[in-house]
Amino acid sequence: MVTFDQFLTMGLALPHTTERLTWETQVTLRVGEKIFAMGDPDGGSVCVKASKEDQVELLAADPATYAVAPYVGRHGWVLVSLATVDRDELRDLMTEAWRSTAPKRLVKEFEARRGAM
Repeated sequence: MVTFDQFLTMGLALPHTTERLTWETQVTLRVGEKIFAMGDPDGGSVCVKASKEDQVELLAADPATYAVAPYVGRHGWVLVSLATVDRDELRDLMTEAWRSTAPKRLVKEFEARRGAM
């Protein structure tokens, strides 16, 4: 199980990520002005940006944890159940969402720092 606060901590650990309340109840995680993950603190799930291919694979592998996200699912976003998702898998999914959203320069710097560790 992953809590909403743990979800936020994972996202905010990524470079240049900010948190913003949007649509009155949704906390969005952004790099620049672009959203890569979001959720309602009182809900039991979060939405994470993914490719359409990854969305299909996630849903097929674990339909109890992953679903097509409302409104943005047609673009690949996945709805992730916090009660059943593996913490490391969510971290990897969020990192990939960040990578697909962040400017190439930031991704390059991020990869260089990770390679040096």
